[in-house]
Amino acid sequence: MTAARLAGTELARALREDVAARAADLRAAGTPVRVAIVVATDDGGSAWYVRSIVKACEKAGIEAGVTDLGPAATGGEIATTLQKLSADGSVSGIILQTPLPPGVGLSAMAENVDVAKDIDGVNPLSLGRLTAGVEAFAPATAEAVVRLIEHHGIELAGRDAVIVGRSLVVGKPLAQLLLERNATVTVAHSRTRDLAQVTQRAEVLVAAVGRTHLIGPGHVSAGTNVIDVGTNPTEDGGLAGDVSPDVAEVAAGLSPVPGGVGPVTTALLLTHAVQAAERAR
Repeated sequence: MTAARLAGTELARALREDVAARAADLRAAGTPVRVAIVVATDDGGSAWYVRSIVKACEKAGIEAGVTDLGPAATGGEIATTLQKLSADGSVSGIILQTPLPPGVGLSAMAENVDVAKDIDGVNPLSLGRLTAGVEAFAPATAEAVVRLIEHHGIELAGRDAVIVGRSLVVGKPLAQLLLERNATVTVAHSRTRDLAQVTQRAEVLVAAVGRTHLIGPGHVSAGTNVIDVGTNPTEDGGLAGDVSPDVAEVAAGLSPVPGGVGPVTTALLLTHAVQAAERAR
C-alpha cells in the first residue's frame, strides 16, 4: 500500500481565488486590504518567508508593507511599532515575523497586536478566545492542518487524533480546532514516554515538532492519515518534513513537504486579512 498524497496546492489555489475576489470587492467599496509585516531578524529563512507572503499578497490584490527593525531591535521598539500599527485604521492585518532578537519574548510582543488584526493568531488573547469558543483568528498553520484534512474528506468526528508537538502556533491551537470538530485529541511532546505507543493509536496523526523524520513507519498504524507540518532545511537547500518518506508504505494518506500544509497556511493568512478588513467596515 502506498499512501494517498494529501497535497494542499489545489485548496490553496481555491482560497487565493476567493481572497482575490473579496479583496477586489473591498477595493471597489473604498476599503483596500493592507497587511503590515514586522521583522526584527536577519534570518535567511525568515526573509524568504516574508518575501513569499508579500508576493502572495500582491497577486491577490492586497497591499503589503514590511517594517524591518533589524536584528538589534529592542523589545520596546518592537512593541511600539506593533502598537502604532494596531492603532492605524488603514492597516487590516498584522504579522509579527519570528525569530525575534535574543531576550525578546514572542508572547510579550504579541500582546501589542490588536486581536482584531492578529491574522496569525499570535496574541495570547487570541489563543484564549479560541479556547473559549469566542471569535478570533487561529494561527494560520494550525487552521491549515484542519482545512487540509477536511479538503481531503477525512472524517474527524469521533476519531482519535494525535498531535506530536505542543507549540503555541501549532500544537495547542490545533488541539482546540480538532476538539471543535469532535475528535478525541491527544497531544504528545518531547517528554512523552514511548512515543510510538501513543502515535500508533492515532487515526489522524499530525507531526509538528521541527525534527527531521522524527516519525517513522514504526510510529504509524495501517490506515492512518498523517499530516506533516515540519519544514526542516536540508543541506541542499530544500525542505524535509518531520515524517520519514517510508511512512507512505504504511499510512492511508500523507501530506507532502513542501506542497502540503505550507501553501494552505499562506493562503489562510490572506483569507484572515480579508476577513479582518470586512469586519472593520
